[in-house]
Amino acid sequence: MTAVAGWGLLATVLYVMQRSILFVPDVARPDPAESRAPTMQRVQAETGDGLRLEGWWQPPAPGRPTVAYFHGNGGNVGGRDEKARRFIERGYGLLLAGYRGYGGNPGSPSELGLIEDGRAWMDRLEQFGVPAQGVLLYGESLGSGVATALALERSVAGLVLEAPYTSIVDIAAARYWFVPVRLLLLDRFDTRSRLPGVGMPVLIVHGTDDRVIPASHGEALFAVAPEPKRLVQIEGGGHTDLFEHGALDAVDRFVREVLGPGPWSAARL
Repeated sequence: MTAVAGWGLLATVLYVMQRSILFVPDVARPDPAESRAPTMQRVQAETGDGLRLEGWWQPPAPGRPTVAYFHGNGGNVGGRDEKARRFIERGYGLLLAGYRGYGGNPGSPSELGLIEDGRAWMDRLEQFGVPAQGVLLYGESLGSGVATALALERSVAGLVLEAPYTSIVDIAAARYWFVPVRLLLLDRFDTRSRLPGVGMPVLIVHGTDDRVIPASHGEALFAVAPEPKRLVQIEGGGHTDLFEHGALDAVDRFVREVLGPGPWSAARL
């Protein structure tokens, strides 16, 4: 086999396998009763393309906001139970949004599919009686692209991006520099193009020692985000340990300083 043929074969394999590389679901169905957030309840949402998804739900304490949480590419909602516990202890309502293909849910993940899942979960929050001005869209890693896409469609109180990327194309092009990723990628998650159009306060939280998505991505997103906005760079924070370095405190400050004091019905949008 020639070098050119070998390169062509490699590029073909990467193209065919790209969704298996990007999305790494744990397909087991997690149980909140066996988690570190045992007060959460299993809830369901139906997508526009007919999938019935399961996620976890905790109502807010009186006068507190609700976090619509879209997780990263690995695991499932059960793997965010420690974060969930911390949110709940501070009175936040919390919806851990389950994706298609994750956590026992039907379907296969894709960019368009995960955004459709997000729409279904936002509709579900409305059915729970949670007002839009009491909701924070929260995207972790891969989920930051989902949350930003939803922020273009939904008028809510704010958008929080934890360890976000400018686009999956940029991440993949740096990692697989030897193939024409920008031509081949199916799921682009172009957050940098979407973020300038959101109409709400934005908080970006990134660790300075993130080896998966460099902190420069958070800086680039902050540069294009609309005001009001905050960038919190957590010294020594990596990709998955930001809650161990004060990320939730940054969310609390964002709620107080950017969204304004008083009841959420009076939040400054």
